Amino acid sequence: MIKVGITGQPGFVGTHLYNTLGLQPEKFERIPFEDAYFSDESKLKAFVKSCDAIVHLAAMNRHNDPEVLYQTNIGLVKQLIGACEATNSTPHILFSSSTQEERDNLYGKSKKEGRELFEKWAEKNNAQFTGFIIPNVYGPFGNPYYNSVVATFSHQLTHNETPKIEVDGEMKLIYVNELVRHFIDKIADHSGTQSNNTVLHCETILIPHTAEIKVTALLQKLIAFKENYFEKGILPNLDNSFDRNLFNTFLCYIDHASFFPFQLKLNTDSRGSFVETVKLHSGGQVSFSTTVPGITRGNHFHTRKAERFAVIKGKARIDIRRIGTDKVISFELDGTQPSFVDMPIWYSHNITNIGDKELYTIFWINEHFDVNDQDTYFEKV
Repeated sequence: MIKVGITGQPGFVGTHLYNTLGLQPEKFERIPFEDAYFSDESKLKAFVKSCDAIVHLAAMNRHNDPEVLYQTNIGLVKQLIGACEATNSTPHILFSSSTQEERDNLYGKSKKEGRELFEKWAEKNNAQFTGFIIPNVYGPFGNPYYNSVVATFSHQLTHNETPKIEVDGEMKLIYVNELVRHFIDKIADHSGTQSNNTVLHCETILIPHTAEIKVTALLQKLIAFKENYFEKGILPNLDNSFDRNLFNTFLCYIDHASFFPFQLKLNTDSRGSFVETVKLHSGGQVSFSTTVPGITRGNHFHTRKAERFAVIKGKARIDIRRIGTDKVISFELDGTQPSFVDMPIWYSHNITNIGDKELYTIFWINEHFDVNDQDTYFEKV
C-alpha cells in the first residue's frame, strides 16, 4: 500500500489523479490535501510525514503579473521542500513541469527552477525525485480560460458563445487520463528505482504528446460536434482515440440540467410508431432492456466510454452525479415522447422505473476499447 498525497488535489489534473488512484484502493492510500496547508506550517509538515509519494501539482498557471506567477510557483516548491527537511521526510516527489521550460517566459522559468530545486533536495537528502516535462493537457472538467484552449472552446460552443483564435499554432496535446497513467506507473515504482544496485535519486522524463493539431482544425472539430450533436443528436465518428477523448471532453461542458432530456422525433401511422434513438458515425453496442416498476438499474460510472439511455415506453427517472461531488442532476422521461440522456464519463448514473407499467429502454455505448481493460466502476448516485 503506497500512501500518496497530491498538492493541487482539487485542480484539473489533481482531481483526475485523485479519482483514478481511488479506483485501486488495494494499491494506493490517498492522503488528503487542501490548498490551505500552504498557509499552515504544522498541517503541511503533517502531510509530508504521512506520504510515501507526493505529486506536486499546485501552481499558478496564469496571472496578469508574470512576476507574481513566478514567485508563487517557486515559493510553493520551497515550502514543500522546507516541510520535508523540517520533518526529515523523504517521500518520492513527482513534479509536473512543462514544455514551456525552454521558453522565454516567467512561467516556464518557474517550472524549470522548481524542478532544479527538487533535484538538489533529492541529492542532498538521498531521496527520490521525478520531474515530468508535460505538453498541453486537455480533458473533462478543465477550467475554461485557464487550463487549455480545448476547455475554453468547448465551454464557449456549449454556452452559445463565439470562440476566437488568437494565434493559429500547432499544438501538442496529451489527454488527462493518459497523463495520469504516467504518474501512477511511476508512483508504483516508488520503492526505489535501481540501476547497478544504485538508487536513482533524480530523473527527468519528457512525456510524449499523443495528439498534434492546429488550433483552427481543433475548433473545426468542436464546431462539428456542436452542429451535429446539439441540432441533430448525431454522435460523431469515435473510432479515433483523439476524437473519442475530445468528444468526451466536449460533453462535460454541456449544461446537462437544461439540455437533457433530448426529445426524439416520433413518427406514427396506421401501423404504429417509429423513432430513431441513436444516429452515429461510428459503431458501438446497442442493447435493450425492460424494467419492472420501482426497480433501479445502473449505479456505476465509466472512465472512457460514452453512453446513451433512450426511453421509448414507460416512465423513468435518470440520475447522474459527478464522482467526487454531491450534486445530483435528475431527469424524468416519458415514453409517450421518446427522449434520451447521454452519460458523461466520471459521472455515476442510474435509471429507475417510476411508472406503474414496464419500462422499455434502449442503451448505446461506444465500445472502442480493450474488452479486457476495466472501465466500469460501481458507485451509487
